[in-house]
Amino acid sequence: MKKKITIIGSGFSSLAAACYLAQSGHDVTIFEKNDTIGGRARQLIRDGFTFDIGPTWYWMPDVFERFFADFNKNPSEYYKLEKLSPAYSVYYGKDDFITIEDTLEKICIAFEKEEPGSSKTLQKFIDKAQDNYNVAIKDLVYNPGVSPFELVTTETFKKIGQFFSTIKKDVRKEFKNDRLVKILEFPVLFLGAKPSDTPSFYSFMNYADFGLGTFHPKKGMYQVILAIETLAKSLGVTIKTNAPIEKILVENKVASGIISSGKTYLSDVVLSGADYHHTETLLDQEYKQYSEAYWNNKTFAPSSLLFYVGFDKKIKNVNHHTLFFDVDFDKHAEAIYDTPEWPENPLFYASFPSITDNHAAPEGKEAGIFLIPLAPGLKDTTKLRMTYFSKIMDRFEELTSQNVRDHIIFKESFCVNDFVKDYNSYKGNAYGMANTLLQTAFLRPKLKSKKVKNLYFTGQLTVPGPGVPPSLISGKLVAELINKHHAN
Repeated sequence: MKKKITIIGSGFSSLAAACYLAQSGHDVTIFEKNDTIGGRARQLIRDGFTFDIGPTWYWMPDVFERFFADFNKNPSEYYKLEKLSPAYSVYYGKDDFITIEDTLEKICIAFEKEEPGSSKTLQKFIDKAQDNYNVAIKDLVYNPGVSPFELVTTETFKKIGQFFSTIKKDVRKEFKNDRLVKILEFPVLFLGAKPSDTPSFYSFMNYADFGLGTFHPKKGMYQVILAIETLAKSLGVTIKTNAPIEKILVENKVASGIISSGKTYLSDVVLSGADYHHTETLLDQEYKQYSEAYWNNKTFAPSSLLFYVGFDKKIKNVNHHTLFFDVDFDKHAEAIYDTPEWPENPLFYASFPSITDNHAAPEGKEAGIFLIPLAPGLKDTTKLRMTYFSKIMDRFEELTSQNVRDHIIFKESFCVNDFVKDYNSYKGNAYGMANTLLQTAFLRPKLKSKKVKNLYFTGQLTVPGPGVPPSLISGKLVAELINKHHAN
């Protein structure tokens, strides 16, 4: 039966859900508080430079293909995808780096140079990771997180031990070279938790990295948002921007609509892809499912300090994606997860999309994105931002043997306060709730409200978890749940 559905937010999960719900015949309207769609995946355009504000890594291309295939479409109909070669490089010291190429065969050669005999170990490790990936995509991540029995299949039963060991233990058991260990532990950071807190099963992220590779959509990740917007509108979805939500209306414990910019919009179903914690503040107290203590006791993925920098020259000795692991990883992780504070010596990541894509910067110039992972909820001031920009620029110039400071045209920053202001993000987190053992599948906040009928949630704080591919999946899961409960 056709329903009138209101969706709060226009990030990947909301847009995906809108497409599926419209395809099922529902009347769908999206309300976005900002002046452009995309949620965390927005753009910054300045002086001829174009930056992706949020996600910059395009991993798990099969998930994107599966999404578009559900509508008899293909990503290539909307944007051009390029596999990065090399995928990324990792710095450990001055002029000292390892380059991760675009095939497992090439990566094995790089490992062998670093640690003789490690290529065979790597091949076995990635074979196991691929098997986990197949199980995850087939049996696990497309489940709605309703019951623990979703985790019990013939294949997952064989891997039960992997849910009680950790990535850190498994990697360090097989590899002794600390530089290689850091590379293998890196992908799980996309899941929002330390390798020591991430179940071994999530090694499937290593297959996503080494097996499937790293891609770049021409003109940036925002092209994926625009692609899904085009699809959504072709299906009849209405999108309203500059439309913040003041309240979710509930009558007799049933969601009946929303108030946006002082105006009431009635609907049969309300779905929020906005921050889960914030969404519950739009409800009267009696309808909130989770207390402040609940949220405060959860492990959240990091926030970030980001800089978007325009350079008046091309930058040397870097790749499209470059990681700087020249400082103590464990100390930085402690500052994020154990004793939340600004890290003394932060790891950081840099992206130079204009190396690959001439749309990112004017000719002869370079667009640079720099990211420092931080604990959510930290004090965020202009002085701290500039202090840390100076810290990473000092190291960047030293490690890559070049002067870049004198070639900065402009820089803009984005940090905890901005995540709160622009996205109503809980404590300014950037990636949602971490995928630890006790925050996996049915143990995450639910897609369907337990207290309000016809109120649903989607996105990084519910199933399956943080990241762009999981967000697309989350949109599909909640749409299926809504259709299931509104079949008649």
